[in-house]
Amino acid sequence: MPNAHPLQPHFNWMPRTAREIKALEKERKAWLSQIDPGAHFHRIFDCIPGVEFFAKDQFGRTMFVSRGILQRYQMQSEKEMLGLTDFDINPASMAADYVHDDRRLLTGEAARIERMELWFDSQGLLDWFVVTKLPLLDACQRTIGIMGVLRRAAEHEMKLPLMQTVSRAVGVIRSDFSKHISLKAVAESCGLTLRNLQRRFHAAFGVSPQEFLIKTRVLAAMQLLSETRLTAAEIAAKTGFVDASSFAEQFKRRTGSSPTEYRAVRQAQQSG
Repeated sequence: MPNAHPLQPHFNWMPRTAREIKALEKERKAWLSQIDPGAHFHRIFDCIPGVEFFAKDQFGRTMFVSRGILQRYQMQSEKEMLGLTDFDINPASMAADYVHDDRRLLTGEAARIERMELWFDSQGLLDWFVVTKLPLLDACQRTIGIMGVLRRAAEHEMKLPLMQTVSRAVGVIRSDFSKHISLKAVAESCGLTLRNLQRRFHAAFGVSPQEFLIKTRVLAAMQLLSETRLTAAEIAAKTGFVDASSFAEQFKRRTGSSPTEYRAVRQAQQSG
């Protein structure tokens, strides 16, 4: 037999019997029971740039979060986040989307959820993030909560199997949201009917392409409200809304505040 390559790993262990593995599993369970919940594995996510962790109980109350999520909500300690629900810290429309996915995991309808969602970044602005959620099980394999990780969506995310069928449509919407967009024309450019595009969009994002377009426009408007002194009418025109009235209505429906209220809060945060 030829000598192993010097850079190849060399294993000395032998296959274990089922009895040995069962004993090790018992030892692992005893070891886990000794770990202080306050110093749990989620702390490792504080050391992984760009990846954040959260866990909620079966009632939707926050139990654990990594430091990055605290920064998103401008909190100093995990104690501030403890027990809060999505509706306590997010606009109602966003919270409803999160809770809908959580319910599917808690009821067993889904074993895993991965999609793009709107989340607040560390500057308090909305952006797209890739979110993966799994159910949390107790010792009897009962679902007692959910856990998840999120990371900012990058251009290469569009190459994931989840996104491939709608990546072209996403690209068009994100680049041309300020213009008049015919979603039927977008679908045809992807070789799809509008109905198929809607179905695939919902599978990937949990929203329709129409809602994706509006949320993309709202996201751009939030940035302009924070960084410029443009009027509501000017921002409406720059982000693709029909007029200032439509802009204000859609903005409040998705963020929970009017453009004027949002700008005032952002200015207070920036000056503080």
